[in-house]
Amino acid sequence: MTSTDAKPEESRREQRLARLPWWGKVPLALVVVAALLFLGSRLDLLPGFGNLFGEETHDRTGPTLLQSIQDLDRYEAASGNFQVVVDLEKDTKYLPDAIKGSRTLFVGAGTVSSYVDFSGIGEKSVQVDDERTTATIRLPHAVLGKPAMDPDRSYAVSKQRGLIDRLGDLFSDNPADERAVNQLAARHIGEAAAESELTVRAEKNTTAMLQGLLHSLGFTQVSVRYA
Repeated sequence: MTSTDAKPEESRREQRLARLPWWGKVPLALVVVAALLFLGSRLDLLPGFGNLFGEETHDRTGPTLLQSIQDLDRYEAASGNFQVVVDLEKDTKYLPDAIKGSRTLFVGAGTVSSYVDFSGIGEKSVQVDDERTTATIRLPHAVLGKPAMDPDRSYAVSKQRGLIDRLGDLFSDNPADERAVNQLAARHIGEAAAESELTVRAEKNTTAMLQGLLHSLGFTQVSVRYA
């Protein structure tokens, strides 16, 4: 083949390459990697292929260490179960959501306890008559504890992430971190508990507990006051 024959051949190759769709110009290695990632995420959907590569789970967690012990001088008088649906969206200025941004729909479940603090009770907090039949007890108002999230009942319904966020997950040790939605769910649950009658129920339960205790000791009239 002469040099004049090679030039038309190269020209025809360039024309065929120009007519190829954009995906036809992607390097073969990238196509293979993308295909493997896609198949790896979809194998569980095919019957008989869920454990194709023999995946096993090994728990190599070390021993649990006791860091501290704290005596509790309070009476846990009531507990409330709460659930909230968190819709958290993060946008980036001047960039569409398909490129940079995320939206997570998360169901958060947790409990909030209400307790009465007995640590400040002193001699002046309890008054008993001479016949030891009447007692008056003064206690502080019930307060709310911190929300305790339940991981078994909390889950992400859907996650939408832009291209940059998805690429970042590939190089992250903790992709699609859910700490933000967990913290937001805990905050909303705490606010809902504050608006509920949980502390009122706690004070009623504490009063009933103390009255039953003192009645068993021979007191006929027991009054519990909160201030």
